[in-house]
Amino acid sequence: MKRIHKGDEVIVTTGRSKGHRGHVLQLLDDERCLVENVNMVKRHTKPDPARNKPGGIVEKEGPIHVSNVAMFNPATGKADRIGYRSLEDGSKVRIFKSTGEAVDI
Repeated sequence: MKRIHKGDEVIVTTGRSKGHRGHVLQLLDDERCLVENVNMVKRHTKPDPARNKPGGIVEKEGPIHVSNVAMFNPATGKADRIGYRSLEDGSKVRIFKSTGEAVDI
C-alpha cells in the first residue's frame, strides 16, 4: 500500500515549489507524482493540425519525487506523516501519525 494516492492533498516540503499545496493528479511510478500547480514547466510545442492543436508555449506540471511531498492534515493545518493501522475486519487504513485519525474516511 502506497502512502500517497491519487487525489490526496499534499504539501511540497523541499525544492523550488516548497510550501505549495495541491492535489495529486497522477502517480507516474513508485517514485514520482504530478501535483496540480506545482513544479510548473514550459514546453515548446509545434502545431498539430491533425489533432487540431495550436503550437506555442504550454505550461504544465512536471513530475516531483514523492519524498519531497507530505500529506496535508486539515486538522492541524500542517504536513503530516502517514502510518497504517489494521482494522478489526482485517483491512488496512492510512492514518495521520500526529493525530491518529484515519485519512480515508
